[in-house]
Amino acid sequence: MKEKAVFEEDLKKLQKIVEELASGKLTLGESLKKYEEGIKIAQSCGQTLTDAQRKVDLLMKKDGKLSLEKFEDSSDLKE
Repeated sequence: MKEKAVFEEDLKKLQKIVEELASGKLTLGESLKKYEEGIKIAQSCGQTLTDAQRKVDLLMKKDGKLSLEKFEDSSDLKE
């Protein structure tokens, strides 16, 4: 469940960044920092979703039966 908690936290952070950028109250420098932070968070969330999709794909077979296969997510590949 830790992965889900991190994903949910990242989504909340991303939403806050979007709201701050949309407010127009940040300086250009602050906006660029927030934008860069948001891009990193969005990429992390995207990778989490890609990994989840790969896990689902590994579980499904053409004949409709479920089959569990070894899965190596992107965090395993980074080490």
